[in-house]
Amino acid sequence: MNLRQTQKLLNDYILVRQALESKIEPLKEKYDWSTLARDKQLAPSGNWGIWMVLAGRGFGKTRTGAEWIRSLVENSKEPLRIALVGNTPADVRDVMIEGESGILGVSPPWFKPTYEPSKRRLTWPNGSIATTYSYQNPDQLRGPQHHYAWCDELVNADDEEVWDNLMLGLRIGDYPKVLITTTPKPKALIKKLVADKKAVVTKGNTYENKANLSDVFIQAIEEKYEGTRLGRQELYAEVLADVEGALWTYACIEQNRLRHIDKESLSKIVVAVDPAASNQKESDETGIVVCGCDKQEIGYVLEDATIKGSPYERACQIKRVFEKWEANYIVAEQNNGGDMVEYMIKTVDDKNKMVVKLVHASRGKVTRAEPIAALSEQDKIKFVGGELSKLEDELCTWEPGAKSPNRLDAMVWGFTDLLLKRKRITIKFSGL
Repeated sequence: MNLRQTQKLLNDYILVRQALESKIEPLKEKYDWSTLARDKQLAPSGNWGIWMVLAGRGFGKTRTGAEWIRSLVENSKEPLRIALVGNTPADVRDVMIEGESGILGVSPPWFKPTYEPSKRRLTWPNGSIATTYSYQNPDQLRGPQHHYAWCDELVNADDEEVWDNLMLGLRIGDYPKVLITTTPKPKALIKKLVADKKAVVTKGNTYENKANLSDVFIQAIEEKYEGTRLGRQELYAEVLADVEGALWTYACIEQNRLRHIDKESLSKIVVAVDPAASNQKESDETGIVVCGCDKQEIGYVLEDATIKGSPYERACQIKRVFEKWEANYIVAEQNNGGDMVEYMIKTVDDKNKMVVKLVHASRGKVTRAEPIAALSEQDKIKFVGGELSKLEDELCTWEPGAKSPNRLDAMVWGFTDLLLKRKRITIKFSGL
């Protein structure tokens, strides 16, 4: 190759590089996390080993984790080995990697990793590799070694084995680090990490990221959580302590939570109703809780449809969940508005498909609630889905002796009917 050809190649290279830089330069601002992040989303300084971002829903925890991983890889002088750990393989893929705020979404086009789901790994242009793991398979973390790790929603880990295995493999490099991004729940591991003086804990609430959240999202979470004790956890990232004397605990409920249940697997389903005495502004809500059981006599809380409204509105709500779950019958307390439930149902059940089972209490509310709470402690009552926050609040904050709330009463009636064999109650069937 002569001098002229060499010069031409050099000129072509310069032109190509300039063209690429002209396209990349405008994008750099878009991918400059140091200018986009809030202070709490930036890694703390110093040689820490554990950084836990304990924050409410919508805070930006996923973006924080993804950007931290990206920064580590881009600024490393050697290929890194990273662990990405989530509740399930699908959660790691859908949230941590492919989600809108996941690693692929925040990576610039000139330094985007290649994702190979079948190999459970991401590979960057500089040779760094991130491998995916799940809390459901702690044995995957036995053996592999890593420089860094990102654990998302550590509260979903059933026990500490996965955490112990991860920490034992975090041993490459001078300063191995792990980032935990999670909403808080009163689990032993979370409490232990919060109390660990060697861990850096960053706390944040949902509203700190309000500028980046839709009004629809804010309205939805406020309707669900604002003003509830659980809202302090889900919105304001408080690690809730159990109420002394309460019959239920959040830990017990979490231990018995299921994501879903096939209603075809249930042998009986009832709609339990604790009716409000009136429809005034200051009136109580009408507790409407759908309960089921299977042939093994395990109970399931299926839905909380509690409502405040007119008798007709309450009747429509009862009918809706009755038909949705294909319930066997309705349970209501006779001496506390049960006759009114019968009347309400007649107004909406023109085909006489819904049967109301009236029960009469011969024992106090505490005496009725205690055996149901005991069944929960024995893992014989499961809570299905994540839309039961207000019911869970009532269960975990009611102190025996105080006025019992409507959701709790309805649930107790439902499981008393389904699970307690020797019931000291008088039963009246009304086929409507």
